[in-house]
Amino acid sequence: MTTTDGTEVSAPRGALDGVRVLDLSRILAGPYATQVLGDLGADVIKVEHPERGDDTRQWGPPFWGDSAVYYLTANRNKRSRAIDFTTAAGQATLHTLLADADVFVENYKTGGLAKYGLDFATLAAKYPKLVYCSITGFGQTGPYARDVGYDALVQAMGGLMSITGPDASAPTKVGVAVTDLTTGLYAVIAILAALRERDRSGLGQHCDLSLFDTQVSALANVGMAFLATGRVPSPVGNAHATIVPYQSFATADKPLMVAIGNDAQFTLFANRIGSGADAWPSDPRFSTNRARVENRNVLVAEIAARFAVATREEWLTRFAGAGFPFGPINDLGDLARDPQVAARGLFTTMSDGTTPCIRSPLRFSRTPIETYRAPPSLDADGDARFEPTSD
Repeated sequence: MTTTDGTEVSAPRGALDGVRVLDLSRILAGPYATQVLGDLGADVIKVEHPERGDDTRQWGPPFWGDSAVYYLTANRNKRSRAIDFTTAAGQATLHTLLADADVFVENYKTGGLAKYGLDFATLAAKYPKLVYCSITGFGQTGPYARDVGYDALVQAMGGLMSITGPDASAPTKVGVAVTDLTTGLYAVIAILAALRERDRSGLGQHCDLSLFDTQVSALANVGMAFLATGRVPSPVGNAHATIVPYQSFATADKPLMVAIGNDAQFTLFANRIGSGADAWPSDPRFSTNRARVENRNVLVAEIAARFAVATREEWLTRFAGAGFPFGPINDLGDLARDPQVAARGLFTTMSDGTTPCIRSPLRFSRTPIETYRAPPSLDADGDARFEPTSD
């Protein structure tokens, strides 16, 4: 790259510079994982069917040029090779890439790649240093191992929908494919850990990631509460099961969110509300979080009545600098105008200067993520030579 004075300097190397990833995954969880690896500087080669490519290339509208925006979500910082690995010629081509690969990522049905000699056992025998990551709906073992699992299905089966929504009569899925995304992130963690262990042992290993396992793990405190008490939780809408007040409230025009995490914050909150609310912290019904949870309905009704008399902007102005968490409930238009989004450069464009991009949340002092290459067209790198990434 060139500095403002015309001096040529080398671009900073990403943290994973020198790592090559062979990506046979499609849709979201796998591609999202490999995109993170690509953001971090790994050389990611996306292997796609010569005719169809990744299914998400056609998951539109909306489209950006010839590609669905959905495809743009999880495929930047990659190269594309069209290879039909169901043929002998395709398998031979794939093995030329495997010879120099550090990581192999796939999300085919459990056992589905064995007939092509691309299962972990077969590849590990030939490439013992290879880190092999499988991402499936339900994992490599268990009664559901060979079932197909998609995000919405696993949100349902993994308990998330049962605790999301206004009440038990309306189980609700999260608005983005959160199980796919979290599984992709766990896949990155597993791959990085396996690469680190390979530094010691010289051997790769099989990373078995599933949407179902990830979703059950992500039940977090709600899951632990069930294990501790045996009580099946119900959805609480925008409220919190064990913290009060921690929810959205209507105002005279638009809703806002407050998230009071401790008794000191509650005192600050009550003092800013005024209209007699400053007495709440000394009221035994509300003085501790436990008491506030036990008297949730009474306190929430008191808060709601006060919020209703002023607009959201008036409340936001009153609460500014108060020392407790609060904020508007933004839609995407609001978010695009948010000064924090602008300050952090979260809505930006890719390196071509035109393709829209949501910036990676990962920030580094020495190996910053500065390259956001637009997702490749199908087989864009079909004629490229793939030189070894390291000795």
